[in-house]
Amino acid sequence: MKVLLTGAAGFIGMHCAQRLLERGDKVVGVDNLSAYYSVKLKKDRLARLKHPRFVFSKTDLSNARALNQIFRKTKPDAVLHLAAQAGVRHSLENPQAYIQANIVGFANLLECCRAYPPRHLVFASSSSVYGSNPKLPWSETHNVDNPISLYAATKKADELMAHVYSHLFGLQATGLRFFTVYGPWGRPDMSPMLFASAIMQGKPIKVFNRGDMQRDFTYVDDVVEAVVRLIARPPQPDACWNGAAPNPASSFAPWRIYNIGNHTPVEVTDVVRLLEEALGKTAIREFAPMQPGDVPETCADVADLEAEIGFRPGTPIAEGVRHFVEWYAGYAGRK
Repeated sequence: MKVLLTGAAGFIGMHCAQRLLERGDKVVGVDNLSAYYSVKLKKDRLARLKHPRFVFSKTDLSNARALNQIFRKTKPDAVLHLAAQAGVRHSLENPQAYIQANIVGFANLLECCRAYPPRHLVFASSSSVYGSNPKLPWSETHNVDNPISLYAATKKADELMAHVYSHLFGLQATGLRFFTVYGPWGRPDMSPMLFASAIMQGKPIKVFNRGDMQRDFTYVDDVVEAVVRLIARPPQPDACWNGAAPNPASSFAPWRIYNIGNHTPVEVTDVVRLLEEALGKTAIREFAPMQPGDVPETCADVADLEAEIGFRPGTPIAEGVRHFVEWYAGYAGRK
C-alpha cells in the first residue's frame, strides 16, 4: 500500500513507519518538526527511516494548499494521522497551538481525504477524552461529553469531525484512543523520559497527586501492532446501531473508535522504582498536588479491540521499562 503518515518524526509515527516499511509498504511521511520538544530527537528518528520506499515532506497541516498537493501527488491507499499538538499541561499555556494543529490541521486533512478518498483513515485520538470519568476501566461505550483539558476537547472534536465526513462522504474512519504510550524514542515530555533524565542528572522528579497516580502504560510495540492490524480493517456501518440508545463507539456511518491500552494500571511510583533499578541510581522525589486537567487513574477496556483484530497490548511494565532504559542509556550517551 501507499500510506500517508502524518507525524512521521513523532514517537509513535516513527515506529509505525518502520513497521510499514518492513512489511513492504510505501510511506509518505509528513511532519512540521515543531519545536514543542527537541527537534534533534525528531531528526534522529527520521534518520532511522532512510529507505527507498520512504519519502518525507516537512509540511504543516494547517497549510491546506501544501497538504492538498501532497495528497494529489500521492493518492494514498490509507492515511495514518498521528500528527498533533500533544500534552495536557502545555494546553494551559499555549491553547492556540492546539486549535491550529488539532482542529485546523485535521479539518484540512479531512478535506484532502474527501478530494482524494483513501480506503481507510486511521487517526489518533486520546484517552484524555474520558475526562474525570470515575468508572474504570474506560470503555468506548462510555460518554465523553465532559473533557477537562483543551487537549482532550480537541481530540473529541476530531472524533466528531471524522464522523461527519464518514456520514456525508462515506469516508471509512477509525479513531484510536491511546493510553500513555512509552518505549524507546519516546517523547521527552512524558514521565519515563522526564524521570530517567532527572535521575541521571541527580535532579528532583515531580510526582503529582503526592504519588497517588496510576497510568495504563502501553508499550509502543504493542501500539504499532494494533495500529497496523487496524489499518487493514476499514469500518463498516453498524447495522445494530440504534439512535434511541446509541453506542458512542460505532455508528450508522463507516466510523469506529477503539481504545489502545494495556488494561493494567501501574502506580507511577512503581515506574520510578523500575527506572531506579535499571539506571542504578536513586531518584530524588518531589511530591506535588494534582495538576489542572489531570486525572488520578487511567485504565483501558480493550475487549472491542481484541474482538476486532485478535490482539490486545500486554507487554509487562518491567519488560517495557527495561527496553526503554537500554535505548535511553545509549541515546543519552551519544548526545
